[in-house]
Amino acid sequence: MPLADDLVREIDARRDDLIALTQDLLRIPTLNPPGENYREICDYLQKRLAASGFDVELIRAHGTPGDSDRYPRWNIVARRDGDRPGECVHFNSHIDVVDVGHGWTKDPFGGELIDGKIYGRGACDMKGGLAASIVAAEAFLAVSPEFSGAIEISGTADEESGGYGGVAYLAGKGYFSPDRVQHVIIPEPLNKDRICLGHRGVWWAEVETFGEIAHGSMPFLGDCAVRHMGAVIDEMEESLFPALAQKRTDMPVVPEGARQSTLNINSIHGGQSEGDADFTGLPSPCVPDSCRMVIDRRFLLEENIDEVQAEVLEVLKTVEGRRDKFRYDVRELHRVLPTMTEKDAPVVMTVAKAIRETMGKDAEYVVSPGTYDQKHIDRIGKLKNCIAYGPGILDLAHKPDEYVGVDDMLDSAKVMGRSLIELLAEGQVQPSEKGGSHELA
Repeated sequence: MPLADDLVREIDARRDDLIALTQDLLRIPTLNPPGENYREICDYLQKRLAASGFDVELIRAHGTPGDSDRYPRWNIVARRDGDRPGECVHFNSHIDVVDVGHGWTKDPFGGELIDGKIYGRGACDMKGGLAASIVAAEAFLAVSPEFSGAIEISGTADEESGGYGGVAYLAGKGYFSPDRVQHVIIPEPLNKDRICLGHRGVWWAEVETFGEIAHGSMPFLGDCAVRHMGAVIDEMEESLFPALAQKRTDMPVVPEGARQSTLNINSIHGGQSEGDADFTGLPSPCVPDSCRMVIDRRFLLEENIDEVQAEVLEVLKTVEGRRDKFRYDVRELHRVLPTMTEKDAPVVMTVAKAIRETMGKDAEYVVSPGTYDQKHIDRIGKLKNCIAYGPGILDLAHKPDEYVGVDDMLDSAKVMGRSLIELLAEGQVQPSEKGGSHELA
């Protein structure tokens, strides 16, 4: 395939540019929370993509969670139309990164290149993928200036905190509607030879137990909400956690431990609020009259959201039957239903072929243990033909000394570029009526 050979040579020639682009992106600290420097990185991308012939929009997600004049939720959507009608391929990357944390031996915003690896917060998750998609698109345009359809590249806010100021907002505005976009690739770090078809579901809830405040020297005159919560956790250990461990899925979730249902106690707090960091006094002696616990329940395609909630309520009702004065409340914080694109969907078949041609091996199909922005493209945008594919090792995400390999980015860029050739320059894969996604309604 001469065009593919030209593309590979073009991408290899852009190695230094790919490195420099990734480093520039890493050196803009887009920490979320609170959502810093979103406009700065969008302005940088606008300049880059406009120079490559893209029409660029900067879109602020007014009124979304976290959006404020101090921390506005900015997004960028760039589009390059071909000279003939056809389908649109959209590369979507999030621009936000998580907190740095402790344990780094490299500058988290330095973008250092050491032994073929670029280090920095967001290197694999997912500024390396964003850079690879840009270089792939630009290389494709260089070797195939005449093509059908359109290429879109977006950089979106807040994926690390749910995506409501990013993809969810754009999907609600029609940017991911099937009549505008037909194929979506999200360059999340799932390894360069893997195609991620979807993700498990999530249900976040806050459980609160109530008591009665009293003097700490006479706890018998009060009712300790923390002890009530301790009984809830004991019952979870006895009944719920063992039951979840028995639930298995046919979804190809990675890592292996995530092929079962899981529950994480995300936080717990009872009694008085903690003092400020500079407060050196002692707490007052009180029996806590409230204890709050946030739970993070991840569930499988085979499970129903109503059953997921009922299992937690059953734990609370069991404890209620055993303890005097036990009172509680449950508040849902967040829910995402699981989704999985079918292997015969056009974008899946196209990327699988490109992986085989680039790396000489068959693609591995996986499902993410946690959710990402595919949920909004599926649920709000009603677009099923969506996958995650990009460079980077998933286990490095959110870790100290996060990095992305330059060779991995180059290989992923070649896969993305070959996919553009297949879908826009040659048009060998057309939408299939049966290609879509499995989901729970």
